[in-house]
Amino acid sequence: MRSPIAAAAVAWFRDHGRDLPWRATRDPYRIWVSEIMLQQTQVATVIPYYARFLERFPDVRTLAEASEDEVFRYWAGLGYYRRARQLHAAANCVVQQHGGQFPKDLEAMLSLPGVGRYTACAILSFAYDLNHGIVEANTQRLYARLLYWKEPLQATKSQNALWEFAEGLVPENGKGAGQINQAVMEIGSQICTPNQPHCDRCPLLPFCPTSAKGHFDRIPVPKPPKKITELREAAVLIEHAGRWLMRRCQVGERWAGLWDFPRFDITDCDSEAAVRKVLTNAVFERFQQHIDVGNSRHSLKHAVTRYRITLQCYDANLKIPTRRTASTNIVSQGGDVQWCDLAHMEDLALSASGKRVLRWLKKRTHSTTD
Repeated sequence: MRSPIAAAAVAWFRDHGRDLPWRATRDPYRIWVSEIMLQQTQVATVIPYYARFLERFPDVRTLAEASEDEVFRYWAGLGYYRRARQLHAAANCVVQQHGGQFPKDLEAMLSLPGVGRYTACAILSFAYDLNHGIVEANTQRLYARLLYWKEPLQATKSQNALWEFAEGLVPENGKGAGQINQAVMEIGSQICTPNQPHCDRCPLLPFCPTSAKGHFDRIPVPKPPKKITELREAAVLIEHAGRWLMRRCQVGERWAGLWDFPRFDITDCDSEAAVRKVLTNAVFERFQQHIDVGNSRHSLKHAVTRYRITLQCYDANLKIPTRRTASTNIVSQGGDVQWCDLAHMEDLALSASGKRVLRWLKKRTHSTTD
């Protein structure tokens, strides 16, 4: 091990590294699943999803053979559903193009949907001990402090410097690369935290100019604050014969591939009359059905990336509910629309906010029938 930083990190990791399920395997499939799940999601949240997902999809062929709907059901709750779609697509690539074996070549790994440089290098080092360093949220903060890097980390110059530093930590023959990368990730996550890092417990303290200067609040350079956009949306709860209209979100829409109650933007509506007009027109344009829009019965708040959304739920009915074709005409548009009762709605891969609306709807229905 040529790097004293790597040697110190690994010595610490052997005594202090957390016992996480994906660290107990060299199976590239299981490592890959964990890395995709851990993107923008905390470890404690991922662990139960990881176990449940692997129980249903124990290998890449099982995942490739599953329907996208089923993959979404086992992913539901983790958020950022584009990851699940790319996971499924990548599984098909591994099976069809690589005979069900994950490639050991970096370029081939990068060709898989949803696999970027960090994920590819993590899999190759953790599974195969190939000589690839890694840069992700925790390690780039650690590296920036070890380098006393005073420029924004998003800049190309910064990323090049961080990757060069990361590659310098692993030996050319790759021996121990996986453990080195796990160690620096763990130090970044558990010790070199964004605010008030635990420098007194850090095994890399002798190598850290940022700590020596007491400038951990300046390094890395703070990101500019994220601009939050406030939105108002309406979920239209269209009931017919004890069932509600559900729609699968399309590519390019939020939660693409997941099911939800039909919902529309009402941010610019300045009155309830304006809301009803927008919803009536929008439902007709999308489903070619006339509806009567009732009152707003429920409201909830949720956040998605840079949006903070207030979702209002409006009861609605088809204007001609006695015609049998009133509901079937909508379903005939294709498999992305269906009528569903409350009991079977849980079988759909619902958006997180859709699940919250369903819970409220079930509670309201039960209280009405009691």
